[in-house]
Amino acid sequence: MDKVFAGYAARQAVLKASQNPYSHGIAWVKGSLVPLAEARIPLLDQGFLHSDLTYDVPSVWDGRFFRLDDHLDLLRLKLPLPREQLKQTVVEMVVKSGIRDAFVEVIITRGLKWTRDAPLEDMSNKLYMFVQSYIWTSGPEQQRDGGGRAVLARKVRRVPPGAIDPTITNLQWGDLMRGSGFNIVLVKDGRLYTPDRGVLEGVTRRSVMEAAKARGIEVRLEMVPVELAYTCDEIFMCTTAGGIMPITWLDGKPVNGGEVGPVTKAIWDAYWEMHYDDKYSFEINYTD
Repeated sequence: MDKVFAGYAARQAVLKASQNPYSHGIAWVKGSLVPLAEARIPLLDQGFLHSDLTYDVPSVWDGRFFRLDDHLDLLRLKLPLPREQLKQTVVEMVVKSGIRDAFVEVIITRGLKWTRDAPLEDMSNKLYMFVQSYIWTSGPEQQRDGGGRAVLARKVRRVPPGAIDPTITNLQWGDLMRGSGFNIVLVKDGRLYTPDRGVLEGVTRRSVMEAAKARGIEVRLEMVPVELAYTCDEIFMCTTAGGIMPITWLDGKPVNGGEVGPVTKAIWDAYWEMHYDDKYSFEINYTD
């Protein structure tokens, strides 16, 4: 962890000192590039009015785009731009920003027409994209210093003011699902357990399964009972915004003695190694 996070800290220091107007974020709206803080969305856009949209979030780490094609495959609305042009545009945006560790969001909305007034096939999808500095659900300090905390949702939940621990939701019949923007993985007897339904079937989750397979770690996709969360050996979350994030406290009680476990460490290392593997990422040329 120390090597990965040390490099990140050094790059952040360079970015912080930058005078580039796009270093705080860049957006693509109606074919134009603008500083992120100046980007605007039409009020009648169906994405804004009715959440009629699809989006996905690729990332850039240490100047390398991670699994961009896999992320774009998840966008099911028709792309307003040819796919290769969209890819070229997001790379150009990253280059112009100078951001080497980036959170890249691609949003496709249903457009400006009212859905009740026109057949869906007649509507013109709209595209919005932006790049900003990498976002962490669980930051480097928390990951390095022993992992994060989580709580399991109950049918009746009373959350005290100021509570900020991420919540893991469960299905009504008592099986785990996911959290808000992240998936959950349990480790028991050297195996990974993660739900097969009610999850975010995203790129980070897929990367976890591929990393486990490469290291000979069994992955079981199945209905995971809530009880396993209290008897398992290790727990971690996974999402683009933070990668593999150890959970060492659940409902106020330690998991694995409050320490990051060996299987979580192995998946953590493998996940970040993938970011430098040409099979999964490509280097961005910032000098063009």
